[in-house]
Amino acid sequence: QVQLVESGGGLVQAGGSLRLSCVVSGRTFSSYQMAWFRQAPGKERLFVAAISWTGNLTYYADSVKGRFTISRDNAKNTVYLQMNSLQSEDTATYYCAGKSNTYATRWYARYEADYWGQGTQVTVSS
Repeated sequence: QVQLVESGGGLVQAGGSLRLSCVVSGRTFSSYQMAWFRQAPGKERLFVAAISWTGNLTYYADSVKGRFTISRDNAKNTVYLQMNSLQSEDTATYYCAGKSNTYATRWYARYEADYWGQGTQVTVSS
């Protein structure tokens, strides 16, 4: 059974940085496409960033381009989200998601993840 466990959330001042981690159990992590989503209170879950199974392709929501970086370490079964220049609008619960189909295209735009983590809270104070 595949499990995704996020960590690294917390309280940070505007302009600060955080790095989220998502550790994935299972032997086939290296073939998964991965992504991060976020959901603010009372709002829908939104796509943030995605990364291909090789790590050489990345995709970002316009709202985070230039500030957030998604990366992965297949040897550690971990995907990261480096968040810089955080703003109050970035306050949300951040979810890690995985797609087992290595070649599925734009699955993240349709929220068609096979696996979801439980989320980690990020709060940015202004």
